[in-house]
Amino acid sequence: MNDLMMMLPPAMPLLDAGLLVLASFATSFITAAFGIGGGVILIALLALLLPPAALIPVHGVVQLGSNGGRVAIMAKDVVWRPILPFVFGAIIGASIGGLVVVQLPPWVVQLALGLFIIWVVFAKIPPIRQSFILIGGVISSFLTMFFGATGNFIAAMVKSMNLEPVPHVATHSLMMTFQHFIKVLIFGIVGFQFMPYVPLIIGMLISGFIGTVVGRNFLVRAGGHYFKPILNTILFLAALRLIWAGINGFLAS
Repeated sequence: MNDLMMMLPPAMPLLDAGLLVLASFATSFITAAFGIGGGVILIALLALLLPPAALIPVHGVVQLGSNGGRVAIMAKDVVWRPILPFVFGAIIGASIGGLVVVQLPPWVVQLALGLFIIWVVFAKIPPIRQSFILIGGVISSFLTMFFGATGNFIAAMVKSMNLEPVPHVATHSLMMTFQHFIKVLIFGIVGFQFMPYVPLIIGMLISGFIGTVVGRNFLVRAGGHYFKPILNTILFLAALRLIWAGINGFLAS
C-alpha cells in the first residue's frame, strides 16, 4: 500500500487515483460508442481531483492515448482529405495558446472550464464547411490549451462531411490525436513536469484503451438518444462545481 501511495501524484489519495482510472475507461467507452462526450466528462472529473496547473496537460496525455487507441482500431475507416489542413491549423492555434495559458491563475481555468462545459451542453455548434477546416484547426487548438476538451467543436466540422458512424468517429479521433499530441508537446516545451503523474497516466491509458475496444464494439449496434439527458445532467452538475471553485478562488485571491 505504501509503495502504491509513493507512485501517486503529490497529495492524491489512492481512492481518487482509482476513480480516475475507472473514469478513463468509462469516458473512452462513451466517446467510442457515441462519438463524443467522453473528453468533456473526463476533464470535468480531473478538475475536481487534480491541481489546476496539471489539469490540461494530464488530460491531454490521457486523451492522446484514448484517441490514438481509437485510430489504431479504426484506421481503415479514416477519411484522410481534411487531416493535413487541420494539422497545420492545430500547430498554429496550439502554439499561440501555449504562449498565453501559462500566465493564467488557477481560478480563471476553473471558471472558464465550467462555463465552457455549460456552453457545450446547451449550445448547438453550427457545422463548419470543409473549406474552413484549417481555420477550425486554429480556433479549436487555441481553445484546447485552456479548456482541454474541444471534441464537440471538431465534431461539428466532421459532421459537415456527412459520414457514416464509424468513419465519423475514426476521422474525428485522428484529428483529436494530432491536436492532443501538439498540445502535450507544447506543454512540455513551456516547462510542465509530467513525471509525477506518469504512473497515474499509465493506469488511465490502459483502462482507456480497454474502454475504447468495448465502446467500438457497441458503436454500430446501439444509439445514444436515451443517453443524452443523463450525459448532459452529469456535465451540468460538474460545471457548476467548477464554477463554484473558480468563484471561491477569485474571492480568495
